[in-house]
Amino acid sequence: MEKYELGPIGTNGYLVRAEPDATEAVAVDPGAEAGRLVDALERQNAHCVAILITHGHWDHLGAVADLADATGAPVYLAEDERVLLEDLNSFTPPGVELRPHSPDVPLNGDEVLDLAGISFQTLRVPGHSPAHLAYYAEGCLFSGDVLFAGSVGRTDLPGADWDTLVESIRMLAARFPPETIVYPGHGPETTLGAELARNPFLAELRA
Repeated sequence: MEKYELGPIGTNGYLVRAEPDATEAVAVDPGAEAGRLVDALERQNAHCVAILITHGHWDHLGAVADLADATGAPVYLAEDERVLLEDLNSFTPPGVELRPHSPDVPLNGDEVLDLAGISFQTLRVPGHSPAHLAYYAEGCLFSGDVLFAGSVGRTDLPGADWDTLVESIRMLAARFPPETIVYPGHGPETTLGAELARNPFLAELRA
């Protein structure tokens, strides 16, 4: 697994492989700079077989179209947020122009995806966005913007809700062990246990 900080606000994009020398990879949240990801795949002699999107905010979608075109990889996104990718420039900040794209595989959040020799569980974790997804595979949780090291996703955006976000994190904590490694949409990796123990935004889960 390799992390790339992409775009103007350092969104984490990931290239995930079953083994370090595996020739197939899955991209998670290619938010910008598709060329960097394509170059990395070429250096690794790897082919991108799928693009997984956690949610439909512009900083997680900016390189989806270019990466899909360059690799032929299908795009997986929550069905309820597909309009955010298909009509992308209706939701970008002023002056930001990005390429829209249509997702190939709509998700609801209860699927198992067998991709590149890895079994990904999809989990619906709304709160930061209405149909936000997380992806769990082999002790690793790609949490998007639901949970960060020392913080949580914003809930002052359209479709966001604080109580819903807390319940999503409560579900993740109940479902997966504390040593689960969390790979978030921004910032460094952490673990579920560390965040449940010390994250100042999760005090109500410790009560």
